[in-house]
Amino acid sequence: MTKAKIAITIEDNLLETLDFLVQNSVFKNRSQAINEALKEKLKKVKKTRLEQECKKLSTQEEQEWADLGLEEDFKEWSQY
Repeated sequence: MTKAKIAITIEDNLLETLDFLVQNSVFKNRSQAINEALKEKLKKVKKTRLEQECKKLSTQEEQEWADLGLEEDFKEWSQY
């Protein structure tokens, strides 16, 4: 996977914590730490967004659509 260099501005206390983690071999370097933290955050945001969209669904309406599809399938299936 290709990578891009960027410049960021972060709070001093975050940088101190970041450097502490690198110095204690939790991460190889700052870039790895920031990359992993960003991946984790984006994963949570995506999951949260999916949960929010699912809450908009109507259970009754979804069941009606599922039943409608089954009714059409039953018409096409032969009897045993």
